Amino acid sequence: MEDRKAAILSAVVEEYIHTAQPVGSERVAASHAVEVSSATIRSELANLEDQGYLVQPHTSAGRVPTEKAYRFFVDHLDTPGTLDAADREQVQAFFSRSHSEMEQMLADTSSLLADLTGSAAVVLAPDRDQLEVRSVQVVGLTSDLALLVLVMANGTVEKHTLDLVGDAAEPSEATLAVAAAYLSGALIGRRLSAVLPVPATGEPSVDAVLRTAEVILAERSDRADKAWVGGTAQVAGAFDEIERVRRVLDVLERQFVVVTLVKDVIDRGLSVAIGAETGLETLAGCSLVVAPYEIEGQPAGSIGVLGPTRMDYSQAMATVAVVGRRLGDRLTEG
Repeated sequence: MEDRKAAILSAVVEEYIHTAQPVGSERVAASHAVEVSSATIRSELANLEDQGYLVQPHTSAGRVPTEKAYRFFVDHLDTPGTLDAADREQVQAFFSRSHSEMEQMLADTSSLLADLTGSAAVVLAPDRDQLEVRSVQVVGLTSDLALLVLVMANGTVEKHTLDLVGDAAEPSEATLAVAAAYLSGALIGRRLSAVLPVPATGEPSVDAVLRTAEVILAERSDRADKAWVGGTAQVAGAFDEIERVRRVLDVLERQFVVVTLVKDVIDRGLSVAIGAETGLETLAGCSLVVAPYEIEGQPAGSIGVLGPTRMDYSQAMATVAVVGRRLGDRLTEG
């Protein structure tokens, strides 16, 4: 696209993002980025409409960007933008005072993202099957209950209750200690998905505890990755149509759909999915901005914001980039 046409299209998109009103030639002419006559602007707007970048709701109205226009706009942003001083200070303060366990931090981070962007926010937990085990403990609670405690390579702690029945019932402290030692030998330094089942010891009471632990760990691996969603209360204010609000909330309430949506966008190498690019018909008129975060330099989870296609892309991209980086740093620190 030639520079003049690109400047006019960008001016239309920026103005529509700001006002949510169809943009006429006089508004484009007022843009400092466009220094041509109104007649030339009108001609270029008509050309852009013919090319599918703009639509005109009514004959006498201005133009509205299409998904094709937003894609062009996002692809040609010079930089992803920067956070203003107040937002940077809010992010800094949040991670400086955040000392909660990982799940609570992820939940709080989704709320932070929503506050900063005014959109619904999503935080995906680290992919647990990609994390190595750092330590294993088995602690007796009662005659028929024990607690399996796993510390993962990123410092997160998982606790799983073991129901001890049959040969595993009423184990001695020595039995639990031997089971913990065998689990440690099998799991430490490796991913859980790569080590099950745990080799038998030949001691019935110990093997019974190991088999119980195996069942719990297998169920853990089968569970879908978890997502935390913040800012659902802001969805109603972000969209004009009640039916669209309902559809967006329906998507956000379905864990598996949210996780699959974000992972699919990341896997396709996109940082922004606009409208049909999300792969969900129910998200027509919506855009998703995502960023991965790393723990100890390794890809772990993802964060994102979901809002209308007329969202402030530059600010949203800057926010998810900064928050994702700081979240990864904080989880690396433990």
